[in-house]
Amino acid sequence: MPESVALVLWGTDNLKTEGVSIAQALALLGAEARQDSYGRVVGAKLTPLDRLGRPRIDVLVTLSGIFRDLLPTQTQLLAEASWLAATADEDPEQNFVRKHVLAYQAEHGCDIEAAALRVFSNAEGAYGSNVNYLLDSGRWEEEDELADCYTQRKGFAYDRHGKVSQQSDLLNRVLEDVELTYQNLDSVELGITTVDHYFGTLGGISSAVQRARGERVPVYIADHTTGGAGRVRTLNEQVALETRTRLLNPKWYESMLDHGYEGVRQIEAHVTNTMGWSATTGDVSPWVYKQLSETFVLDEQMRDRLAKLNPVSASRLANRLIEAQERDYWGADDDSIDALKRAGEDLEDFLEGVTGEVAA
Repeated sequence: MPESVALVLWGTDNLKTEGVSIAQALALLGAEARQDSYGRVVGAKLTPLDRLGRPRIDVLVTLSGIFRDLLPTQTQLLAEASWLAATADEDPEQNFVRKHVLAYQAEHGCDIEAAALRVFSNAEGAYGSNVNYLLDSGRWEEEDELADCYTQRKGFAYDRHGKVSQQSDLLNRVLEDVELTYQNLDSVELGITTVDHYFGTLGGISSAVQRARGERVPVYIADHTTGGAGRVRTLNEQVALETRTRLLNPKWYESMLDHGYEGVRQIEAHVTNTMGWSATTGDVSPWVYKQLSETFVLDEQMRDRLAKLNPVSASRLANRLIEAQERDYWGADDDSIDALKRAGEDLEDFLEGVTGEVAA
């Protein structure tokens, strides 16, 4: 059983599911909502260990800025649940929150209120991790820069009274104990390679955990898009599934191309987001990049179609695949990378008006 896990909570997802992710965090902690005589949620309470039947898991919760703004009561609820677990008179081997809080206190000599902070988000009025923007720009050298960006943006802790304070050092220390990262997926319209917010948040914290621990930890996605109990997949499995059913599915990419300029931009965005997962987790299989390059860049007819519909995105797509190879994310052979670079140069020439069509 893991002693510590990291959960990513988004605001709109919890609104649509009536708080599934909040309930998951509370369940791991061994806590539940406390209600007043009118049935209103006013705080948290602990589930007794004998009824829980297992140790309390230390849960690091990172909230989106939208969650923080829309659900302040729930933010305090999660913070209070962590504080109650940290201050409970229980065996630390049956209460991993208390175990880690006491260890942090011994290391830093701080009070238990500070050591028990486990709910993190942006500073008030700020949104996003900016990991996605940094990756999109290409202006980064090492993956640790992505982890730094994440912890700097998300290093603000919210306590059980709703007060916020910058606690980047505490966040980095708590990350050392995290054994897995997790997020729910509840929309059939959006996947983890559709928008960059997924790798910016879940990927961002996974990158920060890897830097803190010096090793990778598993990344899990819970797919609730089909109803029922849902299905938990590894990140690698989820990326592979979305690549096959969307990017490499002719029904999907042909429908995108029917939309012309915007369709090509969407295809390019999927490729960029896929590389985002490689950069933040290292958990994308090499075959993904190989088949993407063969489908969209090395195929002369497809390359020509993309260039005529949207030369900017077509060029960016090719350059993103080349960047992924240069960052050693897929290990293409020399012949493949040479062909990819030549195709990229052809697209650049077409974009700049040097040629009237994409060369073979």
